[in-house]
Amino acid sequence: MKKRRFDMDDGFRPEIVEGARFEGILEISVIEKPDQIVIPESIVPFSRVTAEIIGNTALCFNDMDVIFADVIRRPEEYMEVIDRYPIVISPDVSMYRDQPLSTQIMNVYRNRAIGYYLQSKGKYVVPQIRWGDERTYTKMVLPEKVAFLGAPRNSIVMISPYGCIQGKDNKMHFKNGLYAMLEELEPQVVLVYGNMPDTVFAEYLKYTRFVHFEDYTSRRCKDGKR
Repeated sequence: MKKRRFDMDDGFRPEIVEGARFEGILEISVIEKPDQIVIPESIVPFSRVTAEIIGNTALCFNDMDVIFADVIRRPEEYMEVIDRYPIVISPDVSMYRDQPLSTQIMNVYRNRAIGYYLQSKGKYVVPQIRWGDERTYTKMVLPEKVAFLGAPRNSIVMISPYGCIQGKDNKMHFKNGLYAMLEELEPQVVLVYGNMPDTVFAEYLKYTRFVHFEDYTSRRCKDGKR
């Protein structure tokens, strides 16, 4: 049986961020601001990649982590697939409020590291912003808001409320994190992948331009497809 290779075997692939600019005391690699804002026509998750790309389609990684785990470990082996898409969203590595802070920080690192790597290969990369508990989107523990490190200011980002706005506490943290993100990054455009209920977003619409995309499954069901 072939011995499994673990992430720590080679120090979490430091070559992935070779040449990157780093931000903050935690040295999170930066996804640089693009020369222009490009808004995708549609967004397709990695689990649904196809050979035929229609229009200005973006590839996202809003799946269960296990589905794109190998992309995180060995992104160079998936460039042939990724290169089919003109726009790529940095990976949506899960962040949960009950995770240790160290794990939440690691998942911010992975998001930006892969995003930087893809950008270094010539891809148009939109950073996906994800926050966990208040320690990631405030300065209550760290001297910087770790959830937003490595993302460009006054640019384009994506967020996904999926799984983050069910229940009073989840909704509160999502809204607090959203406000903190708008305040910190001052994005020109925020892509929203998944539900965008007025009860969550209405009070923030005045701050920037939000562009809503239904998640892939919901969109296909409306079209009568699977």
